[in-house]
Amino acid sequence: MRNILIPTDFSENAMNAIRYSLELFKYEKSVFYIMHAYQDEIYADDDLLNSEPLSEITKIVSEKCDEQLKSTLKEIKKISPNPRHQYECISSNNILIEEADTIVVEKNIDIIVMGTRGKTNDRKLTFGSQTLQILKYVQCPVLAVPENYSYISPKQILFPTNYLIPYKRRELKLFCDMVSPYRAIIDVMYVSISNKLSMRQKDNQAFMKEALCKNEINFKIINNKNVIEAIHNYLDEHPIDMLVMVNTRRSFLEDILYQSNIDKLSLELKIPFLAMQNIKRDLV
Repeated sequence: MRNILIPTDFSENAMNAIRYSLELFKYEKSVFYIMHAYQDEIYADDDLLNSEPLSEITKIVSEKCDEQLKSTLKEIKKISPNPRHQYECISSNNILIEEADTIVVEKNIDIIVMGTRGKTNDRKLTFGSQTLQILKYVQCPVLAVPENYSYISPKQILFPTNYLIPYKRRELKLFCDMVSPYRAIIDVMYVSISNKLSMRQKDNQAFMKEALCKNEINFKIINNKNVIEAIHNYLDEHPIDMLVMVNTRRSFLEDILYQSNIDKLSLELKIPFLAMQNIKRDLV
């Protein structure tokens, strides 16, 4: 049984991520946890805070959230009446990142699916603030779906790596099982000015090959000093349906997330982006 967490702010971007996940996991028995954390909304209206008791405002926001979740669930069942799928709605007086972290542990979540941007939809950002926080601090694979992305079966996937990352077998298995029904081809790309791999890199490459054995894998070495440029070029030149990266200490993904220059990777990321997490971080 696959356990999938989908945070929602009830925006169209969030609904689009839900639609994508329903299609992507249509062959798997899955439990979808549709979650909205509303604590920020309680304190958003200063005029209301000055005129109503906090308990009353909390009740109003909570009831509104419950109704929106019921409406979302009704829409989900209309879109995809899949007998393999179960749904559970979670309404929480909490902030998103803390609630997501709690649910990941309590429900043994395999993957979080969400839009790259939420209700604010700032087009100057690749990832909205909420998605970026989840990517940075929640120890769980995150699949971010771009605005208005129409579902396409993941037939060809780009997986940049330096082969220095101690991959998690569970996460690679999740990825393998997720895309194998579509007979996906995975292009594992190593960007380097050298064509040689160290023994450690060869061991990690062999581990990847074994863990992703249900899929066709192309191991590629791209001669380039600039990893971002190499990824851009590859995405421009090939019909890639999903970008996959692994986040760990001193990884390329960690560098771009923590330097806040993810925009250098792509201001308008047009395909789903799967970030696998190999690191436990303290919430901030």
